[in-house]
Amino acid sequence: MGLEWSDLWLMAAILFDLDGTLAHTDAIHFAIWQDILQPYGLTIDRETYDATFSGRLNVDIIADILPQLSAEAGKQLSDRKEQQFRQRATRDLAPLPGLEALLQWTEGQDVARGVVTNAPAANANFMIDALGLRPWFATIVISEHLPQGKPHPLPYQTGLKNLGIAANETLVFEDSPSGIRSAVGAGILTIGITTTHSPQTLRQAGAAHTIADFEDVALPPILNAFAASVVS
Repeated sequence: MGLEWSDLWLMAAILFDLDGTLAHTDAIHFAIWQDILQPYGLTIDRETYDATFSGRLNVDIIADILPQLSAEAGKQLSDRKEQQFRQRATRDLAPLPGLEALLQWTEGQDVARGVVTNAPAANANFMIDALGLRPWFATIVISEHLPQGKPHPLPYQTGLKNLGIAANETLVFEDSPSGIRSAVGAGILTIGITTTHSPQTLRQAGAAHTIADFEDVALPPILNAFAASVVS
């Protein structure tokens, strides 16, 4: 059973990460990285993936693990990896539990919404459309269109600017340490989603709270407390 959203708390906006937050996609990304790195003699386990891949831009990942590749070769590898993701995700993609109920609540309460993602533009647009979520979001910030991606605060600063909302009136939902550092660096209270990392890891990155998904019973009290702090 989904949560019953209260109308007793107030905020101006919620910004969401995409991968691992709106949909649980890390298992797909991990499997594809394993496949495409085999020809280079590289193998990765889940611990390595979580520590060095999750939430980062492809250009930074490839530069770190395959520094011998030219920029063009690195881009080709990245494009191939993301093409495979879109092919596999077509059959496996589903919104995180409770997301629809939360979005419907925000609509009724006039809470603005946006997406801020390090996903490549083709992936971001594919996922948002495949999930049927585009009508819900007033802004979609794609880090590869900016001078800096997460963990730099610029992507979330851009989300705030696009919505015309102050940081202290906004919440962020994020699943990766790099995304949390980005949001916290922009001055936004951030709730960690434990789809890809442990609560401890997310809190160490700066998350104020952690939840399993949008049906977590801990979420309404967190949001009520945030609203009380905004009003006061």
